[in-house]
Amino acid sequence: MKNDRARPLLLTAFSAVAFFCVVAGSAFAHSRSDGGSHAGLDIPQISHGEMAVMSDYRSGIVDLASRAVDTNQPFRRVLNYAEIQYSYCLWGRMPGSVTDEESPFNECAHAYLAATKAVLLSMREMPREAAAAGEIISAVDADMARRGLALISCRFSDEAFNTADIVKPRWSEIPFHAASMASLTGLAALFGLGVFALRRFSRPKAQSSE
Repeated sequence: MKNDRARPLLLTAFSAVAFFCVVAGSAFAHSRSDGGSHAGLDIPQISHGEMAVMSDYRSGIVDLASRAVDTNQPFRRVLNYAEIQYSYCLWGRMPGSVTDEESPFNECAHAYLAATKAVLLSMREMPREAAAAGEIISAVDADMARRGLALISCRFSDEAFNTADIVKPRWSEIPFHAASMASLTGLAALFGLGVFALRRFSRPKAQSSE
């Protein structure tokens, strides 16, 4: 009896995993290695050590940039690229995406954090935002020195980016990365459990005959 009750839940979870894989595969079929037009704006690389600190300040940098007054088109394009890349990288929620070089999400994390860094440095030249940007830069530099991250690099540390070239997660590598696989499987299982519970409680109750 227990196996009969558990079977629909397992089937629903499996369907959720399969659905996610199909959607991910079709939406993110190509990675950066496929190349891009490179007709956009160049964004300098960011080191592995810088990423660990920059990710802690990302929300504050984006908030300051979104309120900036003295902006221009290149600045807005890089900021927009940083936000697009952040969403492609599942909003930084995947474990190890910033710190683990082997993560399928590490390269796309390099991209959005490199763009975030470029946005921050650009605000040093803006009269109204220069002071706040300078404070963040000083805090980042201090954290880098305190944590000894300045010289830490990885295989993506020398990689520059371009606003015309979206860097997507390496979905084919997820099954070989335990943390990413566990996170996505858990998410799919929760989704499947929710669908199963919704279906179960939405069924009309059989009325007893008198």
